[in-house]
Amino acid sequence: MNAPVKFYQTGTFTVGNRLLPREERTVQASRQRSNALNSGHRACQGCGEALGARYVVDAAMRAAAGQLIAANATGCLEVFSTPYPETSWQLPWIHSLFGNAAAVGTGIAAALKVKGRSGVRVIAQGGDGGTTDIGFGCLSGLFDRNDDVLYVCYDNQGYMNTGVQRSSATPPGARTATTMAVGPEPGAPFGQGKNLPLIAMAHGIPYVATATVADLHDLEAKVERAMALHGARYLHVLVPCPLGWGASSHDTVRLARLAKESGIFPVFEAEHGEVTAVSKIRHRVPAAEYLRLQKRFAHLFGEPGHPEMLAAIQASADRNVRRFGLED
Repeated sequence: MNAPVKFYQTGTFTVGNRLLPREERTVQASRQRSNALNSGHRACQGCGEALGARYVVDAAMRAAAGQLIAANATGCLEVFSTPYPETSWQLPWIHSLFGNAAAVGTGIAAALKVKGRSGVRVIAQGGDGGTTDIGFGCLSGLFDRNDDVLYVCYDNQGYMNTGVQRSSATPPGARTATTMAVGPEPGAPFGQGKNLPLIAMAHGIPYVATATVADLHDLEAKVERAMALHGARYLHVLVPCPLGWGASSHDTVRLARLAKESGIFPVFEAEHGEVTAVSKIRHRVPAAEYLRLQKRFAHLFGEPGHPEMLAAIQASADRNVRRFGLED
């Protein structure tokens, strides 16, 4: 037998699945990847936001041929990547306030337009607190003006950086530092909150999409699709937080997958207010299978538990499945 011996590099390239055929590899498998969010940041072990941001920004960098400027809201992503005087970012990166990343991105895009630099693109990014709450007005203004900015929300469903407080993206029934821990209906209240992807669609902007860190090829493809368009674009990425969710760090990708497969987090694309594509559920699982892995929902199980709250969450997932046609 004279079979050649193959040597494979380990380390960061393994993230991109270099052993796959080239057409199936992610940006991270390429030697030309930008490493826009480099090593040395201080994210928690298993941080879904760090994973999502790395893939999003590197995909955007490739689509923009390296001509990209980022505006970043205050939050976990900003704090763990830029502890003064250090930074893990390797692109022009601007941080201002908690709630104005969309406005800063708009200002950058306007300045580039005045200077005639059409080849330089702009991305604004923030967590759900800086997007659905504090920055909601600035974001709606960006959509209203149809500014040429891709806004990315990394949704970990709470203010994780400041102690796990409830945001308007916190799901019903979830315990946080600012929701009831005991009583007849503990956790975040039902019937409140905001569905930002649907609100973005209501603005009629060119492109809206949702994604998770469980399908990185899908995430990269949506970033590239968004970067191929001009005008206001919105990408909402589910990024599980082991600390805030009370989950094991090795379950981050599993949780993101279960959120989609249960119907709790529908994954879709929309253009000008109309859904154009959905990611079908491959193997439907009960909502409880997703919830049980998170301590923030522990009060729903056991004795006496809250079967009525579990039923309400399951009913919400069922509505998502019907509304978006997630099952064949």
